[in-house]
Amino acid sequence: MKRRWIMGSLATLCVGATAIAIAQQPPRPRLHTITERGVLKPLPATSTPAIKNEVSIEVVGDERILRANGIPNHRTGAFPNRGNPNRITAQRHEYRVPANPKIADRITPMHGEFGVAINGVPFDPGAGEFYDGEPGWQYEPLSGAIALGIDVSHAHVQPTGKYHYHGLPTGLIDSVKVEAGQHSPLIGWAADGFPIYAVYGYSDPKNSDSDVVKLTSSYQLKKGSRPGGNAPDGKYDGTFVRDYEYVEESGDLDECNGRFTITPEYPDGTYAYFMTEEWPVVPRCYRGTPSEDFRHGPGPSSFGPGSFGPGNGGDGGFGSRQPGFGGRGGDRFASGPDDRDGRFRGQSRGGFDGPMPGMGGPPNGPPGGEGLHPGPPLPGVVLPAFVRQFLSLSAEQTRELDQLQKHVDQRLESILTKEQQRLLHQNAPLGGHPMGPAGANVRPGFRGQ
Repeated sequence: MKRRWIMGSLATLCVGATAIAIAQQPPRPRLHTITERGVLKPLPATSTPAIKNEVSIEVVGDERILRANGIPNHRTGAFPNRGNPNRITAQRHEYRVPANPKIADRITPMHGEFGVAINGVPFDPGAGEFYDGEPGWQYEPLSGAIALGIDVSHAHVQPTGKYHYHGLPTGLIDSVKVEAGQHSPLIGWAADGFPIYAVYGYSDPKNSDSDVVKLTSSYQLKKGSRPGGNAPDGKYDGTFVRDYEYVEESGDLDECNGRFTITPEYPDGTYAYFMTEEWPVVPRCYRGTPSEDFRHGPGPSSFGPGSFGPGNGGDGGFGSRQPGFGGRGGDRFASGPDDRDGRFRGQSRGGFDGPMPGMGGPPNGPPGGEGLHPGPPLPGVVLPAFVRQFLSLSAEQTRELDQLQKHVDQRLESILTKEQQRLLHQNAPLGGHPMGPAGANVRPGFRGQ
């Protein structure tokens, strides 16, 4: 009797969530046929936030807890603007990460926000701009191909009012004095608890007396041209995330843009992530075990075979950076949707800042990315993400809902055949992931493979 009541309640929840989703369906994801990068024109930092930055960081037991209102401690571009119609508003961020993180047995791809800066603004490098053709070709947000109204701190605003960094946070970097010749100060924490630094580190990671150098990524543009056909054509020029590949030991950092090193805050050494001036700028995977507080949607526990390897072509893709995006200056981000100047082949349609199902993972790997704007929820989704956002759930409520969703997913997997699961996954409506701030329909743990 109790089991029947529980399943009946779940069915009622799902029907209700579906009704809400259909009634409040947001815009479709944004699709384009552009195949060339453009000229970037970041918005100058002309606006002072009307609300004061608030952030607290404390260690409680084994957790480091960061609470913030998400308002930056520096000037920003003008929001709303031509490329971004959203206004910065106060948030209720609460992130819990391991205070004593450990290296995991396997690498975990990013499946939402990578981490959070010391000023309480999240690092969320993905964007929901995709090629109108073969799935998996996600646009590089800072390639200049698509205008997203990003400011000089490589940040903009989600429909929920959340200001977030897609690249090097110029305003924050200036405030903590990241300078050539000095090891970077701590600028944030990754979801797995390891520290994040910006650009500069010791030439010898085991020697704090060694020269300080600009650390380099081990990612490079692929050689040759894209496949064409239903996929984009043209040279691999950084327009798309999949234009890049990881080339082991070609730079200073590993596939997660990190390394083991001594730092000013960790004189005995630690694993640390570094934001770089070249792609990917913001790391896209974890060497430790990431906190669920940063999740936007389902993320597999490890990369697929050959992920990030030379020439591989999975369907994932995170929003990312172009070479040279670290500094400040003129070549940044197109100022608006009409700023094409005949440079591009094709047109754009729709408009939103978030991913499609199965998108947002590493260049050649599995899903993740910035999750916004769902279509109708898939059967079995207890509460779609935008409903969660509307309800302003606490972290504890979110965790309990995740457990409930996991139970529903397991039941579905036991009921549906593999072929039915595959069909359900392939025919999912466009949208993001259940944990994202405003969208998503793909269920945690239910892969439909």
